[in-house]
Amino acid sequence: MSWRARKAPKAATGSAGGPGTDPAPAPLPPSPPGGPEGGAELRSAYYAGRPGRAGDWWTLLHPPYTAWHLAYVVIGASLAPHVQVSRLVATLLAFFFAVGLAAHALDELHGRPLGTAIPRGALVAVSAVGLAGAVALGVIGVTRVGWVLVPFIVFGPLLVVAYNAELFGGLVHTDAGFALAWGAFPVLTAYVAQAQRLSLPAVLAATGAVGLSAAQRALSTPARFVRRHVTDVNGTVTLVDGSTRAVDRATLIQPAERALRLLSWAVVLFAAALAVARLT
Repeated sequence: MSWRARKAPKAATGSAGGPGTDPAPAPLPPSPPGGPEGGAELRSAYYAGRPGRAGDWWTLLHPPYTAWHLAYVVIGASLAPHVQVSRLVATLLAFFFAVGLAAHALDELHGRPLGTAIPRGALVAVSAVGLAGAVALGVIGVTRVGWVLVPFIVFGPLLVVAYNAELFGGLVHTDAGFALAWGAFPVLTAYVAQAQRLSLPAVLAATGAVGLSAAQRALSTPARFVRRHVTDVNGTVTLVDGSTRAVDRATLIQPAERALRLLSWAVVLFAAALAVARLT
């Protein structure tokens, strides 16, 4: 089996759904009808919109991964002894601003891994507004929750910038950094925002989120590589009965992306079930 990969700039890295390690390719044209077969060009992600203003902004939000990330917020809050809806809504908004907007805009600024045509100035503005909004909500939260929330308000924006801008030599921009920042951190923050302390159930849930986020990363990284860098795949696999089957890009991409689709829906539905159980 042989792969042909397009050349890409050395310096840029892409996100795993915001949050990857593959070099960023040149902007990709849309997939033709029929999907990722043979030598056809692929969009930068399975959820990417059509080229154009609306499609670019939709793609930038990474909808399934943003929803997955926000589900961790709901899970963390739902584990608290008492759940206040106003605090949950504020925490969800803060993480949407920080990750759904700021982190993804910063990531696109750093090498254009999604290949959007969103102006640089707009990406800078979205990053700044997203971080400012998250911090503002955090400050309001301190007045309601207490000083225990301060470390999370300080650490959260630092994680967003350090991860997506690959500061400190990419120290945070790793598989472990992704799992901790986008998995464990929202669970723990949401729990503390409700309970004003940590607990064993919150730590266990955060550990579970680390595992799920690591699985997300393990599936999305090779799928992104093929989507964004491989122009053609030629090969066959030989079965035990001697028959052969062709291998193309769809063979490499579809199992991982099907699992990602299912996992994103499963985590969101699990979080919704917890919220409904606690709030009704």
